Amino acid sequence: MNASMKVAIAASIGALGLAFASMPVASADDAKVGVILGFTGPIESLTPDMAESAELALKEVSDSGLLLGGTTLTPVRGDSTCIDSAAATAAAERLITSDNVVAIMGADCSGVTTAIASNVAVPNGVVMVSPSATSPALTTIEDDGYFFRTAPSDARQGEVLAAILVDRGIMSVAVTYTNNDYGKGLSDSFEGAYMEMGGDVVAVAPHEDGKADYSAEVAALAASGAEHLAVFGYVDQGGKGIIQTSIDTGAFESFILADGMIGDSLIEAIGPDLNGTIGTLPGSDSQEAADFVTLAQDAGLTGDCPFCGESYDGAALIALAMQAAGSTDRAAIQSKIMDVANAPGEAIGPGELARGLEILAGGGEIDYVGATGVELTDVGETYGSYKELEVTDGEFVTVQIH
Repeated sequence: MNASMKVAIAASIGALGLAFASMPVASADDAKVGVILGFTGPIESLTPDMAESAELALKEVSDSGLLLGGTTLTPVRGDSTCIDSAAATAAAERLITSDNVVAIMGADCSGVTTAIASNVAVPNGVVMVSPSATSPALTTIEDDGYFFRTAPSDARQGEVLAAILVDRGIMSVAVTYTNNDYGKGLSDSFEGAYMEMGGDVVAVAPHEDGKADYSAEVAALAASGAEHLAVFGYVDQGGKGIIQTSIDTGAFESFILADGMIGDSLIEAIGPDLNGTIGTLPGSDSQEAADFVTLAQDAGLTGDCPFCGESYDGAALIALAMQAAGSTDRAAIQSKIMDVANAPGEAIGPGELARGLEILAGGGEIDYVGATGVELTDVGETYGSYKELEVTDGEFVTVQIH
């Protein structure tokens, strides 16, 4: 069924006054958008900034008065916990059935994102745009075209991180990863790429989040004789515990991090011992990225924070798709996400959502570039770019863009 047929059918159903739980239509003057992130759990220090960034886009659209003749967007938050699939599913069910959201910005961590998509969102025909779920497995999820992500897959992050280590002459590492979809997928991607480039992974060990003591895991990794430890975990949980134990015991002094470990809370917890640590995080040095930081900071937000641009972009795509569809119907929104995200059309950056809405209202086309250079593949995910980071004088500093 093509997009125009879907919109026509949805409109006919609305005209007949039928109300299907799986395809609710918001009122003419208000539409609710779910914001599902781990407000508790292993990345809880990151998610407030992410949520506020998404809500900044929704407010920008509402304040313009241009969405569907004056429709306002109301964010409704849900807690994914990042790690508890049952709790995440229950939160999504509440948003979809009770709060009647028309789409979801989220979720965040890969495991709960998969659970929400498979168990709730896709069966109910609700679009999800994740700003941070990066597991390679999500590329092939059975989503009927309802799942999108503005953060690139870890299939790419593993390759980028491997190349960075080789460029720096680091040819032997031990690896530990959080024992879930995200950690395992990233570890496999990195290990395969690193070994192809001539690197040697001398030990690989999963770790569980929420433990009080990581001495056994660290001792086993140190027994490999490696000088460098790659930690693919979460900034507020097991990954932090692994690093602290490594420093306390003298097992490792050199650390390599991926996106789930990037956050100021880690520097605050570990202190100067983290200086020299390297890592990767989705992001760029584009003018649009700088414009988003300015936009966010002018609104009193952090701006330059992990996955914040991706969160703003996720919410913006949802709103622009509504305008392109001329409807808040769930299926209609889904049918227009790819159209507004990709060329052809006039480029729209952060802070320019009103202009995008105006162009769409006049029957024109837009190419939403956003804060992160959005360009979706045929399966609805972005290729993206990565910052190479290094902790210098107690701050994550961008070394270059890959």
